[in-house]
Amino acid sequence: MTIKTARAALSHSAFTGISRNHLDRLVAELADPFDAAREGWLYRRRGGRGRRRYHGAGRRAVLTLRDRVLCTLAWLRLALPHQALAVLYGVDRSTISTAVRQITPLLASRGFATPTGVRLHTLADVLAYAAAEGLVVRLDGTEIQVRRPRARRPGRRAFVSGKRKQNTIKSTIASDARGRPMWAGATRPGRMHDQTAVKTEGLDDLLHQYPDVKLLVDSGYRGLANDHPDQVIAPPRKPRKNATPDQVAAYEAARKAQSSQRIPAEHAIALIKWWRTLQRFTGRRDALPDIIRAVTSLAAERARAW
Repeated sequence: MTIKTARAALSHSAFTGISRNHLDRLVAELADPFDAAREGWLYRRRGGRGRRRYHGAGRRAVLTLRDRVLCTLAWLRLALPHQALAVLYGVDRSTISTAVRQITPLLASRGFATPTGVRLHTLADVLAYAAAEGLVVRLDGTEIQVRRPRARRPGRRAFVSGKRKQNTIKSTIASDARGRPMWAGATRPGRMHDQTAVKTEGLDDLLHQYPDVKLLVDSGYRGLANDHPDQVIAPPRKPRKNATPDQVAAYEAARKAQSSQRIPAEHAIALIKWWRTLQRFTGRRDALPDIIRAVTSLAAERARAW
């Protein structure tokens, strides 16, 4: 198979998860950041010295920017082995691995698209956007199974999730009422509690800065709701065992009402779990935060038109 045939096959949305028009826009958007990142890498490799040849001189790159983006998207979408992609393009496996390492951080740094055209990068951006647009933010955490760290390595138990009883890394997803992802972050080892993970992003201070913003959360953020009862809405507490039938019925109605309002957060998580790389991650754990942000950025771009 020639590179031209491989490019045509991988351009299909079944492999990349996005349409060809979106792919063309994405390649054009990443052109300048890619050139800047490559020039920075070459500058560091030269030891801080200036160029000796004109830009574009020397051996031509085997893969164009479009090919690198296609390989990265195919890997994120289907978790195809780098060796399989290398066979499609007729190159060495290390060439594909380099392309994935180059493109993934660029996708992660794009931010998360919104219907108004504003891109959100941090949790502070999300709360500022919600305050300006009058949105209620849905927060929820998701866990991704990862490989177990080697024996006798410090911090090995930090990845063992008490909920899933597996080695995981968890991340927090923010969404709006339509289930569109607005932010992904607070990526921490699976043993850390959901509430603790999002608090490390400074959520307490942000809620004080934006007193009009409201968050819909599940029972894992109960402590956050206790600290900010007017802004964080958690499910009601279970009634006692000796509660009357009327009290139990009122609890069930309130719980279902809160759950139906919070369910778009689960839809946003389902959007990113559609990408196979985040169903079970087998690569280096330190690369996972960028991958989560890259996939969420692509999912937000796709959901922006909803």
